[in-house]
Amino acid sequence: MSTSASRYGSGSVRSSREGFIASGTGSSRPARPAQVDPAIVEGLSGGADPQEIDEMSHVSAAALLDRVHHSEDPEIVRRVLTIVDTEGVDIIAELWSRSQPDSLPGMLWRLYMLRTWMNRNQESVSQLWRMGEPVATSASAVAGIDQAPSAEDIARTADSILSGAFTGDFAVALERAAAFTDVTAAGLRVEAKRVAHHGAATPGSATTESGPDAGSISHSGDARSNAASRKAARDPQTAAARLMHMAGNLTATSSDFLHGARLWRQGKLE
Repeated sequence: MSTSASRYGSGSVRSSREGFIASGTGSSRPARPAQVDPAIVEGLSGGADPQEIDEMSHVSAAALLDRVHHSEDPEIVRRVLTIVDTEGVDIIAELWSRSQPDSLPGMLWRLYMLRTWMNRNQESVSQLWRMGEPVATSASAVAGIDQAPSAEDIARTADSILSGAFTGDFAVALERAAAFTDVTAAGLRVEAKRVAHHGAATPGSATTESGPDAGSISHSGDARSNAASRKAARDPQTAAARLMHMAGNLTATSSDFLHGARLWRQGKLE
């Protein structure tokens, strides 16, 4: 897209409290590592009781995490990490997108959506990082990323954060995600100030397709919403306000990740 705010997303970035995409019964674990039991999804689409949906989201998240932690097969790990790429985001959205941010399915949902956003917008996110972290701080060390990351570095970090949640310390993975989203939010604020003072960004500047808030990366939206986003972004003040809104949502996401890490260490993230 050609305007600053629209390149950061369709304007659909929302607070994590709203949930990353706009979007029991069955087996207690996935039928295979990269596919949720169809019976669960059928139950959800069939209008299952909200309490049953909540229970299924918790059971499926715990089962998936346990399955990978106890597996020595790298193929299983790979398939779980790429479930959104291979199966589409809707399958986990049905299960986890409405989960509270202080729950295990809520945290997994946000981690998957963070990886999706980072991979879709590698170059733009790398530019945001450089703006938000012009000099290396503890955030770089926590996130495990170079001071001036390339697009490839962003992709590697995205995979590393999510894989760490399944194969390493879950709390550490959440802290890395928090550090990453916090710096990216800082980059958005820097860009918002620049846009407000100098006009909309030119094509190829630090931009992203969509921003992860604490629970809400969304699809690009329909043609009308995208057209409205482009029209609004032509006004520098409007574009800057949209970027600041995205930054605020990312900051909320960072706080949710940190809260989830604390709950995990206390044995209270379920």
